[in-house]
Amino acid sequence: MAATAGPEPSTRAAGDVAADVRTDREAGLAPEDAAARLAHDGPNALTAAPPVPAWRRLLAQLADPLVYLLVGAVALSLLAWSVEGREGPPYDAIVVALVIVANAVIGFAQERRSARAVEALQRMAAPHAVVVRGGDRVTVPASAVVVGDLLVLAEGDAIAADARMVAGSLWVAEAALTGESAPVEKSSAALRAPVALGDRTSMVFAGTAATRGSATAIVTATAMDTETGRVAAMLESTPDDPTPLQREIARLGRTLGLVVVVIAIVVVGSVLLTRDVDGLPGLVDVLFLGVALAVAAVPEGLPAIMSVVLALGVQRMAGRNAIVKDLASVETLGSASVICSDKTGTLTENRMAITQVVTASGAAPVDGADPLGRRAVALGALASDATERADGRLDGDPTEVAFLAAARAHASPEDQGSLTRLDSVPFSSERRRMSVLAGSADGARTLVVKGAPDVVLDRSARQETAEGDVPLDPDRRRRVERALEDLAGRGMRTLAVAVREAADAPAASEELERELTLVGLVGIVDPPRDAARLAVAEAQRAGIRVVMITGDHPRTAVAIAGDLGIVAADAPALTGADLDGLDDQALADAVGDVSVYARVAPEHKLRIVDALQARGAVVAMTGDGVNDAPALRSADIGVAMGRGGTEVAREAANMILTDDDFATIVEAVREGRGILDTITRFLRFLLASNLGEVLAVFLGVLAASWLGLIAADGAVLAPLLATQILWINLLTDLGPALAVSAEEYADDLMDRRPRPLGTPLIGRRMWAGIAVTGLAMAVVTLATFDLLLPGGLIEGTADVDTARTAAFTVLVIANLTVVFSARSETVSVAHRLLTNPWLWGAVGLSLALQVAVVHVPALNSAFSTAPLDARQWAACVALAMVVPAVSEVRKAVLRSRDRRARAAVG
Repeated sequence: MAATAGPEPSTRAAGDVAADVRTDREAGLAPEDAAARLAHDGPNALTAAPPVPAWRRLLAQLADPLVYLLVGAVALSLLAWSVEGREGPPYDAIVVALVIVANAVIGFAQERRSARAVEALQRMAAPHAVVVRGGDRVTVPASAVVVGDLLVLAEGDAIAADARMVAGSLWVAEAALTGESAPVEKSSAALRAPVALGDRTSMVFAGTAATRGSATAIVTATAMDTETGRVAAMLESTPDDPTPLQREIARLGRTLGLVVVVIAIVVVGSVLLTRDVDGLPGLVDVLFLGVALAVAAVPEGLPAIMSVVLALGVQRMAGRNAIVKDLASVETLGSASVICSDKTGTLTENRMAITQVVTASGAAPVDGADPLGRRAVALGALASDATERADGRLDGDPTEVAFLAAARAHASPEDQGSLTRLDSVPFSSERRRMSVLAGSADGARTLVVKGAPDVVLDRSARQETAEGDVPLDPDRRRRVERALEDLAGRGMRTLAVAVREAADAPAASEELERELTLVGLVGIVDPPRDAARLAVAEAQRAGIRVVMITGDHPRTAVAIAGDLGIVAADAPALTGADLDGLDDQALADAVGDVSVYARVAPEHKLRIVDALQARGAVVAMTGDGVNDAPALRSADIGVAMGRGGTEVAREAANMILTDDDFATIVEAVREGRGILDTITRFLRFLLASNLGEVLAVFLGVLAASWLGLIAADGAVLAPLLATQILWINLLTDLGPALAVSAEEYADDLMDRRPRPLGTPLIGRRMWAGIAVTGLAMAVVTLATFDLLLPGGLIEGTADVDTARTAAFTVLVIANLTVVFSARSETVSVAHRLLTNPWLWGAVGLSLALQVAVVHVPALNSAFSTAPLDARQWAACVALAMVVPAVSEVRKAVLRSRDRRARAAVG
């Protein structure tokens, strides 16, 4: 059970909040009172949804239209086998059932993301907290903190609960919760009105960490009532939406199901109406025709092949620093039309860095600063408490670490006069500056002051130039102020550095902080990642829009977005407060034009993602903080940072970037698009193959009299048996279809526009190609019957078993030629014909197995085949080669048509 203080505590005086929660601002709660509250409210821990039983997760894997079709085929096969007398094992049903089970097992391993996400939020909570109870400081488990506890906070502490500041000054890193890159200064002053989460300076929040200072604060909310708890609640209630690929395959399954039902009814009905069916054996024959049609129409291998191809893509992406947890989401990233990216730690490095220095000589990048600029940086590093470890890592406040890092990279001790720190007056929120008394080898002493520019300027009377110190007259002061405005307008935090001689000063003191000489100003930012600009440009070239969503200041967000090329320098930005004033329709209109959102809360991110999806966008959401988790789950695909991100974001996402590099997303997009191409290839192959089988059976039944497929008793003979059809599917659908996935990706993947949401995976042109190929296979298969059986257009002499075996073989060889043609809709089969040894190996193995089925006696019995002589084999090969020839003619026509269309446009 959670607990909260009631009215918004950030706008109330600390004394009033203490009264609300019945605690003392100095002595805290009495120990017995804290124990009673803990018993009443429950532990300070996030609650997780009840876990879904394993059996239910397993059954969920079977909730797929293609699986339904396969189950139906199994049922029909078992029924026919039972009616026929249960002679021998039901091979058809067993093999298809094994395919169903294998597919379910593959999908079963991808579950439990939602439960793990909440568990990760629980692990984020501070394990222990220091509180004042009965006037004594005690350390208690974070789960034992209750509303009314007086937290004692110091640098490095993880904050266990939401709390109202009472006394002291504190800087808190809230990037994981609000997206604010710089530590936020907290004080006990009440706010005048409710503000956004990132601006509540009188509050500290669970899951964040103190970086500097010390303070006491009264706990106002615990467990699920904290801001982190609100995120967890939204995470639990955010449903997992199916990916575009899943939606498309489901639609394909429904279409195939309808086709199977219609064709089966037509064929079985035609046979019953036009032929004399004598008794139960005849009815079983007709029923077996229905089974054969069902087996022929359903691509049994499609679910398994889909999982394997996606898994291979996952392995390739892992080698490129992208770990995909949900196989179907691989393709989704390739279809993404919008990437909503958090700024801090995703597009930027999640650290503060000095990038600009302004002195009397002018403004310059820190790496190109003149001696005055290097002196300003070196003096600022001296006036700081940041330290360097033995291994070279820097510790301390991020701003002071930025000075130390810049001095280490671009300056030297000589730039600041080889001074040694002697004493200091620390930084505080009231003073807004820090002073250091330093001495040189000759005994001279210098006071170095670093702080807020307005404070330092007010205490400065002179300015240091290359020619010496000069008075800081009104004109020079105005130039400094304009430089400050320019830095602030570019989204930078600014600090000033000044000095003065202090020859006789025994210690640093505030009295010395006057008549200073201004050395320079520095601009500090969370710098963009080096590869981020190129990655953004590459995404835009691929037709993908990049949107920045951050908790940072709007001016900073626009400056960084402009620097990265996401928007123009003067582009508008919407804040969380702006979004609160927009209804859903107004927001849907706004997201079409605005690409920078600042000062946003978790619910705003969800609204932005939902609004983009409502406009038809396929949205990928990248992020690293707790605040990103609900939007990561709601987006079509969530992409989390693995190195610098929080665990809750990683668990909520579909994909994790192990190098935290935005540029890796571009490689992931390329891989996703390549996988989509691969899926299209084997869909083209599988559906053409299965359509050829269906049409061969369907048209063979309708033309049975012409082809000689009539038994002595007048019964219609099936052109192909169910076992033969299943063999064709297993022989050609699995090995060759999988080998297609080893094909090289097309060169123009990243020059294409994203596939719009709702666009069928199989377009009109592709369906036409499938129909032409399938019809060609059916025609050559039935032509084989006409060639070998007595009667028809060509008089033959073979028996039914031999003719059926030859037709069966023609269909197998035709299928194996189609796998080469299906690699592209328009490119000739000769292009890169020899570049995929896996495909040639799979085709060779399939041919060898077909030869065995034709000539091995034991397999003759199992598949009702008969051996073929050399002349019959030659006829089979010749007839099968008609299919790729037809495909090549069609491709030539399409290429010619496309050239004319491009010429007309250009």
